[in-house]
Amino acid sequence: MKVYSGLAGIPVVKSSISYIDGEKGILEYRGIPIQELVENSEFLEVAYLLVFGKLPTVNEYKKFVSDVKKHLQIDSSIINLLEKLPLNTHPMKVLQSAVPVFSAFEDVEDVLDEKHHYNALVRMLGHVPTVLASWKRISNKEDVIPPDGSLSYGENFLYMMRGEKPSKEEGDIFDKCLILHAEHTINASTFTAIVVVSTLADFYSAVSSAVGSLSGRLHGGANERVFYMLSEIKNTEDIPSIIEEKLKKKERIMGFGHRIYKTYDPRAKILKDMLKKLSTKKENSLYRIAEIFEREALKRLGSKGIHPNIDFYSGILYNMLGIPVQFYTPVFAMARIAGWTAHCKEYLKENKLFRPTQIYDGGHNIHYIPAEKRK
Repeated sequence: MKVYSGLAGIPVVKSSISYIDGEKGILEYRGIPIQELVENSEFLEVAYLLVFGKLPTVNEYKKFVSDVKKHLQIDSSIINLLEKLPLNTHPMKVLQSAVPVFSAFEDVEDVLDEKHHYNALVRMLGHVPTVLASWKRISNKEDVIPPDGSLSYGENFLYMMRGEKPSKEEGDIFDKCLILHAEHTINASTFTAIVVVSTLADFYSAVSSAVGSLSGRLHGGANERVFYMLSEIKNTEDIPSIIEEKLKKKERIMGFGHRIYKTYDPRAKILKDMLKKLSTKKENSLYRIAEIFEREALKRLGSKGIHPNIDFYSGILYNMLGIPVQFYTPVFAMARIAGWTAHCKEYLKENKLFRPTQIYDGGHNIHYIPAEKRK
């Protein structure tokens, strides 16, 4: 019997949620190119599209936005819970711990009930940005800032985190970042979510487990490492030698290459354009360093099909929006709630409990030895 380590390349589900062509650099959500969604849509509309399989009508969307914004307000007991955590707790751990608590405030908990799918989605989309922003404030010994009903979804998060209202442009750019991170077919965290939901655990449990999966450095956190890598460069003239040294040591160049994309990640292109636009109004030396780094890296790696991915520019953009580096991966998770929920909902239509097998390679007929006779 053959073992497929890591299930690499092994299809485990059929899905109509998103599509990737890594050779052509195509990413679609429900068949719609990502570029069209970023140009014309909003994150909450995209979340609705991913989970419910269609763009909402005007009235459907109005209600959906209203329900999500209502859940930006979180119960005081959740704030009390956050205030009891050690101040150095990583926000991913805070998020993974908080999400299951949300279920305590929902009446419908049957994972097969369509009401649960909707209720869990709007509650998590509402609660998560407030929890993350509140934790940023609490961990810095600052007053928690409640959401402002007059602000958009993206504006509210930046406002609650920073303590000052962002410009409309900043809110729009952040909203587009969430669209780009909302979904990306089956990966470690999405697979984790559907494995958990296959047991008929609720969506909160599934998403909390996915957050835990995303917290691992082999899955999430690459944009943090890109940010640190670029921040350490003091002289742009050193960039070619820095890249050469990494290649010589066979070190991975963070933010470059992707298991699926063999050309420029379409999300990275969009992020770069947004970053360029924002940099005309906000000075940021890292953007200039990143541009030169990309150019020099592509000279050496482009012919091998290794190009910038979404992580290369996202950290710099978040930095310009005033988001602390340890919150880069949690923001990823905030956006991916849409994709995780969509896959959970889709999988339950023909649910089958995941029950893989194993190949035993241990010993047999080994006898117990009393403690005093063990060496």
